[in-house]
Amino acid sequence: MSKAVTARIADGVSAIPAPDWDACAGSANPFVSHAFLSILEKSGSARSRTGWQPVPIIVDGPDGKPAAIAPAYAKSHSQGEYVFDHAWADAWERAGGRYYPKLQIAVPFTPVPGPRLLLRDAGQAPALIAAIEAVTDQHGLSSAHATFVSPDQVPAFEAAGWLIREGLQFHWQNQGYATFDDFLGELASRKRKAIRKERAAAVEGLTIRHLTGVEITEAHWDAFWVFYQDTGARKWGQPYLTRSFFSLLGQTMPDQILLILAERDGRPIAGALNLIGADTLYGRYWGCTEDVPFLHFELCYYQAIDAALVRGLKTVEAGAQGEHKLARGYVPVPTWSAHYIPDPGFRRAVADFLGQERAAIEMDQEFLGTMTPFKKG
Repeated sequence: MSKAVTARIADGVSAIPAPDWDACAGSANPFVSHAFLSILEKSGSARSRTGWQPVPIIVDGPDGKPAAIAPAYAKSHSQGEYVFDHAWADAWERAGGRYYPKLQIAVPFTPVPGPRLLLRDAGQAPALIAAIEAVTDQHGLSSAHATFVSPDQVPAFEAAGWLIREGLQFHWQNQGYATFDDFLGELASRKRKAIRKERAAAVEGLTIRHLTGVEITEAHWDAFWVFYQDTGARKWGQPYLTRSFFSLLGQTMPDQILLILAERDGRPIAGALNLIGADTLYGRYWGCTEDVPFLHFELCYYQAIDAALVRGLKTVEAGAQGEHKLARGYVPVPTWSAHYIPDPGFRRAVADFLGQERAAIEMDQEFLGTMTPFKKG
């Protein structure tokens, strides 16, 4: 480090007063709020036993309160990150190194871009990055990884010499549409007809409900827990979140939740959970107990667009991956992560890999950009 930086590690997000945390995190992105991250701890979802030990790193200001915070976790595996480094871990351990534990600057189980340097004082970004590096070095960790970094913070990591990795997601962007039909009007005729057909088929015989705030009861969370478990079992082997997470979410952040349910004869058969940000609707989890064609697209993509339009939001982020979103009007956008690897040889190997990967991803993005359903010319 170019100059001495005094930093401290807290015993979890819950150990930091919420006003101090949120003064750094701001209010635009709900996932970096004290409320959301502390719910992950209190529910037992993110803790040392699950391989996500919370170790937030703090740089204090002259007033003795946090000026900058990194939502950091000591990781004993690479699950629940959505930026895959298993090959790096295998290579390092075959070479005789110990990849785990590593330091993860992230929101657990959440592939949502956002700030990873929470800054009350923007000038403290270099000091916070230096503190992250110091924690990594002093504890003999193999590496530190900041995943799904908001684009405006990538230059700070780049300036510090971190390796930058590019990824790809599909987001819906509101180009001044007032209604869903306005959006459809910008699509090619064939794509427009296909979406209308999908929507009609998906909701036949069903009632779609949008619930938020006090409208969401424990009975709704019970139903959604069943949906979430089914999806989690198929995707990850076991769900990342506990049942109490959802109850605490409903109690703590009720007005930032949008739960979309599909009901048949008054009984929920599928659901999609969204969080509401300052200008973005974030689709997070989905599941069902009845297989209905196109219902996943309806609840997670089309109903999310409807909800964003009603609220005047600019963007819908419907989670990681999924080229099937392209035909539904979600366009490819880059995502970014930053990686600090102290060992020079290991760093060179990862840098070579990232150079090759970046070229492939940029080609994919360019190609996918030509495949959007919007009218050409």
